[in-house]
Order: sequence, then C-alpha cells, then structure tokens
Amino acid sequence: MKSLRRFIFCSVILALLIAPGSLFGQLSTEQKLADFQYLAGLYAKRYGPYEWKRDVLNVDLLNISTWLPRVSASKSDLEFYDLMSEYVASLNDAHSVYILPSSYTAYLNFVVDIYDGKLLVDSINRTRLPADEFGFVTGYELVSIDGESAQALLDRYMRYGVAANTRSTSRFAAQYVTFRPQQIIPHATSAPDISTVVFRRPDGGLETYRIPWSRAGLPLTSVGTYVTPSAARRTSAESIDELPQENPDYLQVLQRLQNCTLPDRGVLNFGSVQPVFVNALLPGFSLRLGFSGDPFFSGTFTYGDYRIGYLRIPTYAPSDANLALTLLAREIAYFQANTDGLVIDEMRNPGGSVGYANAVASYLMPIPWTAIGFEIRATSEWVQSISASYESAKAQGAPPDYLALLQQLKDSIQTANRQMHGRTPSIPLDDVTLEREPATDARGNVAAYRKPILMLIDEMSASAADLVAATFQDNARGPLFGWRTMGAGGNVEEWEGGSYSLGYSDVTESLMVRNKDVTTPDYPVTRYVENVGVRPDIEADYMTADNLRSGGAAFVDAFSRAIVDLIKNTPKPTEVKP
Repeated sequence: MKSLRRFIFCSVILALLIAPGSLFGQLSTEQKLADFQYLAGLYAKRYGPYEWKRDVLNVDLLNISTWLPRVSASKSDLEFYDLMSEYVASLNDAHSVYILPSSYTAYLNFVVDIYDGKLLVDSINRTRLPADEFGFVTGYELVSIDGESAQALLDRYMRYGVAANTRSTSRFAAQYVTFRPQQIIPHATSAPDISTVVFRRPDGGLETYRIPWSRAGLPLTSVGTYVTPSAARRTSAESIDELPQENPDYLQVLQRLQNCTLPDRGVLNFGSVQPVFVNALLPGFSLRLGFSGDPFFSGTFTYGDYRIGYLRIPTYAPSDANLALTLLAREIAYFQANTDGLVIDEMRNPGGSVGYANAVASYLMPIPWTAIGFEIRATSEWVQSISASYESAKAQGAPPDYLALLQQLKDSIQTANRQMHGRTPSIPLDDVTLEREPATDARGNVAAYRKPILMLIDEMSASAADLVAATFQDNARGPLFGWRTMGAGGNVEEWEGGSYSLGYSDVTESLMVRNKDVTTPDYPVTRYVENVGVRPDIEADYMTADNLRSGGAAFVDAFSRAIVDLIKNTPKPTEVKP
C-alpha cells in the first residue's frame, strides 16, 4: 500500500509540475520557512526516539535555531529540499527519511558496494554495458568518476544513505555513487551525459571507460509558486483510505503500528528470495522452495556426516502472509523429520510486519518465549485512531483478541499521557502479552523446530529483521552468525512534509525494546535496538573481496562448520547435562 501511495503522490505532483505556468518561480522564503517548521513540528509531535537521539547522539530535533537562517538563505527549491533532507538525516535513523516529489533517476548501469573497505563492482547491467565495449567485470575497484575519487564520492553521499550505523550507511551510500534517485538526492539531475570512469583491476592495473548515464522519470527543478498543494495533498493522503483494502478497516491502525520495514535501497539481493551466496550454496543442495513466487528459499545439504536444513527468509512482508505461514509450517515439519540442524538466513532482509515476524519466530521457538515490545510515542492522534478502530471492530464483530489488543494499546497511550510521559512502557503490538507459546499444529502438538538452529544476520538485516534477531538472542534459542544488524528499531509511518514543497517524510513512531540489557562498546547499556542493532554471537564478515570473487564460498563453508559444531555440542534429548 505504501508503494501505491507513493506512486499516486508522485503522479499527481508530476502532473502539476508539467502543467502550463507551474514552473514559474521558486518557493518564497516564507513558504520555505513554513514548510521547514512544519517538518520539524511533525517530528516534534510523532518521533519516538527523540530522547534517545538527544541524550545519546547529541541531536536535538527541537532545536531548529541554526536551521532557520540556512533555510532563509537557500537560493533555490533544490537547495531547500537538500536542507530538509539534511535535517532528517541528522537523526541517524534508518527509517526516517525525507523524500522529494520526483520520479527522476540517473544511473550508470553498474553498482558498487564496500568489500574489504573498497568500492568494488558487484553487478553490471550487460544489456546496457555489453562486455565487448565495457570490459570491466565484477570485482574491479572503482577508482574515480570524472576525476573525483571513489572515497570522495562515498563521503558526499553518506548523508543520503543514513542507516543507523556507519557501516550500513556506507553501504547504502555506495549504491548512490552510480544510482541517483532524485526522491533521495535533490541534485541527482546534475549527472552529466557521459562520465569518465576509472577502475583498478585485481592485478593493480587501471582501465578507463566513457560510460553514458541512463535516465528515467521527469526531473524536478522547482515546485513553483502556482502549484496548488491542497489538491495534491488530498489525493496523496486522505483519499488513500478510500482505496480498496484487503483487510477490514479496523486493522489499518494495527498495520501502521506493526510496519517495521525499509524500502529497497539497491543493495544486491536486498529482500531477494535467493541468497546472495546462492551459487556457492547450490552444489549438492537439494532445493525445496525458491522458485518464482515462493516466499522462501529452502532446502537441505550435507556437510560432513550431518544433514543441514537451510531456510532463507527474504522479508517479513510477504505478498500473502497466510500462504507463507502455511508453507513455513510445512518446511519446518520437513526439517524436523529430516535434518540434524537448521540454518535460518535473514541477511539482507528489509523487515516487514511485527505480527508476521512473531508468527515466524513461533516456528523457531519450541518452548515458551518472550517477544520484543515497543515504546509508542504517546500522542492524542493515536488515541483517536485506535478509538475509531476499536468502535469499527466492535461494530463489525471482530474477534475478541483484536478488541482486547486495541483496548490495551489505547489504555497504555492514555496512561502515558496522564503521567506526562512521552512514550508508553514497553508493550506488545500484535497481542495482549509479550509471553508467547511455540507454534502448534491442528492437533495442538508443538510445530516449532526442536533441533539446533543457527541464524545468519548482517548489517542489512533491518527493522522487523532486527526484531527477530533480538528475539532469537534474548530467548537463547541459538547463536547469531554474521555481522551486527542495522539497528532500525521502531515502526515507521509516512507523513506529508509540508504544504508548499510537497515532499513527504517517513517518521519512526516508536522504539523497539529488548527483554534484557545489552552492553556494547559504542553505546550506553540499553535495551533499545535503535542504532545499537543486534550483535552476533559468532562474527563473520560476508563483505570481503574473497566472498565477492567466490560467490560467498568461504562464508557458506564458515556457517556450515558453525552449525555442525553446534549440533555436535548440543546434548541429545535423552542426554543429561553434567
């Protein structure tokens, strides 16, 4: 629904921008100041992690005194948009981003990412860049574009790739070196027709190419003083509730609360069903799921004397959650009967729904477990929305558990308001209690996997994937293998960013809260996931040149050895620990 909303929004804005007379002039200083203060007020009212950012990151979004003179001094609409983007980026929040009303993108048809600290090519569009003319290959290091070094380019785009921690941010920024959407980068239109690109081969030699930029969409140069934003605002926001809904209307407030996901940022295999190391995994792998339309990639392989199950969860927002859970139950039953241990892969997972994520977790937890709670920003708007949903649910004969959940959410927010607290205590968003039971089958038998499990995570495991990793670790279900998760720790909702400039912003409205204190070298002792992420029990870095060249063979071998070691060191059910 969010992607549909954005499509409608940008379509309306583009229609306005190309209308006769709409490009006359720029926003006035008063309009810019009004919209900047509108955006700041939006975050002041709704932003969940405010105190965390203020006290730990020294970023006070309420202090806009230094921003207003810069807004007044901005000389163009694009410069003003850049300031709006910079303000939101200062929060260092993977969810919160300012988005321009533009469909324009410029791209060089190859993508780089950071391997061993270098910008290496990891994908090439050979339709646009045929090998006989553009002979560089995957694994080449990007040296410069039009004389600007790769590191300087990366530094320039860091602000547009903010993702809660430096490593994740750097990797998102790396995508923008050669892929520049104006929705995120206001001056994306400045890309030339052709760029001179220098690469370094693995043997140290340099190769230079003249590569044309491809373009899509219409560029945004100014909003103009003749735009009527109220019409666009009604189309993009209010009327979205009038579009056909798949679920009853009373579920919409719960879907908003449970929305813990990031949009696609261009990282290779981000949200993809196939794992990034698929070519290294497939030899000797018996594939079960992973074909077109499947919500998972699954199968088995043998390592030494053991049969290992593998299940990739690419997203916690499948197109059909009921079907996905049905298939998950089938796969878990198969793995329970036919494997010695199981590898769960949620690397490069952009998140999704809290409810679905917890449902998945219930198939991994064979004994009672505790879910992750959220502190919700306690606003009167939440009370109004939840109250309306409750009355609608009651009128439509909703199941009692929905009514109980809505009532509990409302009570928690009202109590926080009465006590003058900015947020609620840590509460569940998909049930009335954080205490959960394992999944069961139709006969009431435990359907969760009961043998050893290893979970793969990385810095692209985000939002609801942060949540599942935290749940897995807090309940001591098994070791986490890989790299720290992103630290996108809250739910997110999209809001208008100003009546004149017509941009919009994703705002983090809550804080994800773990069940035990976490100590890290770079943050105070905390239970928050925001910025901190979830740290692995076994650290292993996929982002190496060796893994890029081998398709991840070293990484696959490393986690295969780790799951076998886990199996060997896990007492059998009949064994008694000394």
